[in-house]
Amino acid sequence: MANQKRTAWLAVLLMVVSFGQLQSLDAQSRTPEEFVPVTDAMLRDPDPEDWLLVHRTYDHHAFSPLDEINRNNVGDLKLAWMRAMDEGPMQLRPLVYDGVMYVAHPGGDHLQALDATSGDLIWDYERELPADIREYATLGDRTRSLAIYGHNILHLTGDSHLVAVDARTGALNWESRLADYRDRMTHSSGAMIVDGRVLTGRACSSAGGARCFISGYSADTGQEEWRFYTAAGADDPGGSTWGDVPTARRIHVSPWGVPGSYDPELGLTYWGIAVPSPFTRIVRRGTWDVGDRTPCELYSNSTVALAADTGAMDWYYQHLPCDDWDHDFVQERTLIDIVVNPDPDAVRWINPAVVGAPQERKVVVTMGEPGGLFVNDRQTGEFLWADPIPFTSTERFVISDIDVETGQVHINMDLVAREIGEQYIICGHNVKGYWSWSYSPETQLLYIPFNRSCLNQTANDRSPNGTGPRFTIPEPGLEEGGDLTELRAIDISTGREVWRFSQRAPNAGSVLATGGNVVFHGDLNRRFRAFDAETGEVLWETVLGSQITGFPVTYTAGGRQYLTVPAGGGGYFRLNNYAAELEAPIGSNMLVTFTLPD
Repeated sequence: MANQKRTAWLAVLLMVVSFGQLQSLDAQSRTPEEFVPVTDAMLRDPDPEDWLLVHRTYDHHAFSPLDEINRNNVGDLKLAWMRAMDEGPMQLRPLVYDGVMYVAHPGGDHLQALDATSGDLIWDYERELPADIREYATLGDRTRSLAIYGHNILHLTGDSHLVAVDARTGALNWESRLADYRDRMTHSSGAMIVDGRVLTGRACSSAGGARCFISGYSADTGQEEWRFYTAAGADDPGGSTWGDVPTARRIHVSPWGVPGSYDPELGLTYWGIAVPSPFTRIVRRGTWDVGDRTPCELYSNSTVALAADTGAMDWYYQHLPCDDWDHDFVQERTLIDIVVNPDPDAVRWINPAVVGAPQERKVVVTMGEPGGLFVNDRQTGEFLWADPIPFTSTERFVISDIDVETGQVHINMDLVAREIGEQYIICGHNVKGYWSWSYSPETQLLYIPFNRSCLNQTANDRSPNGTGPRFTIPEPGLEEGGDLTELRAIDISTGREVWRFSQRAPNAGSVLATGGNVVFHGDLNRRFRAFDAETGEVLWETVLGSQITGFPVTYTAGGRQYLTVPAGGGGYFRLNNYAAELEAPIGSNMLVTFTLPD
């Protein structure tokens, strides 16, 4: 009897395996010869059915014009498929091209191609990393995005290589060494393709190592074509803003967040650069008295506009000088063409040249980890307006004032440690991290996910980063029962708030706006929601198996629109002690995909 049961079970198992093989074969029914190479023209004007760039378009709108799923039927969404992912921080945004989804797993350099209608495997590639990688590359366990060009998927590895994996077969076509991972360089932001070049940022350790840089490589061979160092050296323009800090100690100033945006007409690519280390100036510089305004320690916490073909800097704007709190400005630089007409009742700092004189401008918009929305002219870098959003007071905000005529930023010296052991509450902290916002050109609204969180930090010269203890806390006044997450819709022309959704559960999820007048967003409490893009009304809500820390995408495959959101997280956000209070479950990592009923 036992043998009969075993035989029956093996038969069932064989049927399941065979079915899985058939599914996989069906997913690969398109032959490699039918693959249409991805061109520069396709990246500049991507098909709405695909998702070819980290934010779908070079302008970093994170907007899809697809409208099969819309505010009238989004409530009918149903589960289409799920697929498990490797363990680790789940901060992925998939690519989708011609019905195939390309993903990078957390926890290593593991790439897969999937049938975008079912999640079935097409091919699998995994790179073998050096045995000592974890001794050097502290952020080598996450890849936020991939790039696609020609026949290749371009991937930046944990051991500082660029690999080209055949998008048709998963075979390794070539690889190129970009840096020595023993210099504590790795990649979390992913690559971007501009006019046949692979542009790369990198994560550079606060524990020391080589100088950090942004660089461009041939998309055909991986050969380096240009390099821009993100911390000005002692003999470079802007180098004197570091005082007598040796060039080799100007470290951690890295573009670790997301790849840059790109304006093809101007030929400029826009990158955000992170903070210096150690974090506190009293440890980093040996004194607290090193200045209270920009420029200071260039090009930390700056937007840099680089020529995409040469890497030459066209202009820079520093959002936060001589950072004392590890408040990175590495988030997306979103490019918008809009009438600039800031409302003095909604915006704190406005360039007088634009007051009462509405005019069409090409702008670049960004926000850093502490909060604070900046709008600059993207042709010149001219300051247009800024606001400490989501905060209304600057008492605990890191910026005390901005010279509205020059754009010079003044930091809040009341929050700067003058002696080792001093403790401060700084607002905010991880208000907006690597997770992305979305801009809809149809509503002209920017949808921003906020955390109402602050930083409790003590200066400590015995710690490598110059702080300790250091931890996230709720904004004072919200400790007991207050709303800790907000999704706000901001009119980027005027700076006015149009609607707001608030809740207790904190956030590390990205926003996706669509042509169906729907905005999607998920939180650490597993809730994934659809909002009316114009009013903020919740149109649909579902509960996933784990916290939502990845980037959602939408695409068309097999004639239907799908919506995929990566869920999981691997415990990364247990560091936020107010997230732990919710006991938010941290389950298996997976891709979760929805579509409308037949």
